[in-house]
Amino acid sequence: MFKRVPLLALSFLLTRSLGPSVAVLNANPREINVAAAADLSIALPEIAQAFEKTTGVAVKLSFGASGALTQQIENGAPFDVFFSADLGYPNQLISEGKADGATIYTYAVGQLVLWTQADSPLDLEHKGMDALLDPSVKKIAIGNPQHAPYGRAAVAAMKHYDLYEKVSDRLVLGENVAQAAQFVESGNAQIGLVALAHALAPAMNGKGKYWKVPAEAYPPLDQGAVVIAHSPHAQDAQAFLEYMKSAEAQAVLQHYGFESPHEIKQ
Repeated sequence: MFKRVPLLALSFLLTRSLGPSVAVLNANPREINVAAAADLSIALPEIAQAFEKTTGVAVKLSFGASGALTQQIENGAPFDVFFSADLGYPNQLISEGKADGATIYTYAVGQLVLWTQADSPLDLEHKGMDALLDPSVKKIAIGNPQHAPYGRAAVAAMKHYDLYEKVSDRLVLGENVAQAAQFVESGNAQIGLVALAHALAPAMNGKGKYWKVPAEAYPPLDQGAVVIAHSPHAQDAQAFLEYMKSAEAQAVLQHYGFESPHEIKQ
C-alpha cells in the first residue's frame, strides 16, 4: 500500500537523493550583491541587516576603494548596487552605460579626520594639521589618491595648509581608507588622514584620538549610490537604495560620522 510522506520529509528525501542542486532551488533566491566604499565597512553591515530583516532580501557586501570597485564593475563583476565615496565614479559608470542614471543619488557626506593612537604624544587638539610636522611622525597613512576619494581629500587638505610638499616623503598609501586606518592602529604609521567613520567604529573605542579636518580644506565627500545596469535584481537593488534614505538608515550613518546630504539627487 502507498504510504503518504509528509511534504517536508519528502523535500528532505529528494534533496538527499538528488544532490546539492535541489538544495539550491530551496534556498531563498532574493539576494543582492553590493559594492561599497571602504568607509562604509562599519555602518553598512548594520543597515543591511535591518533591511534583510524587514524585506527578506539578503545583502552580500564587498568593500574596497571606490576606484577599484569601479574597475571591477567595468570588467563585468556581478554587482547590483554601488555605493561610492564620491559621485564621480557612479557618474563615470553611467556615462559608460554600466549604471542606471535614473537611480543615482547622494546618500551621505563623508568627513575627514586626523587620527592617531590614544597614547600618542601628538597634541591633535591644539596643533591640528601641524601635528604632521612633529619630528616623531615618520609615517603618515592615507588612502591611495589614485582610486580612494578619501586619499584625494587628504592630499587636498595637506595642500590647503601648505603641508603637502613638506610631508609627502613620509606618506604611506593604503589600498583604501580602511587600510590606511589599519596602518595607524598597528603602529606602522604614527598618524593618518582617515574617515571619521573609522575613528568612531566600536572596535576603535579607546584605541585612538582624532581631530576633524575643517570641511573647507578639501572638496566635499558627497557619496553617491547607483544601481548597476542590467542587474538581474534591479527591483530589490532599488529598494535597498530607497531604504538608505529612511530615517533608520540615516540615523546609523550619522552615528558613524556621516552627514546627511543637503539635497537628495533623484
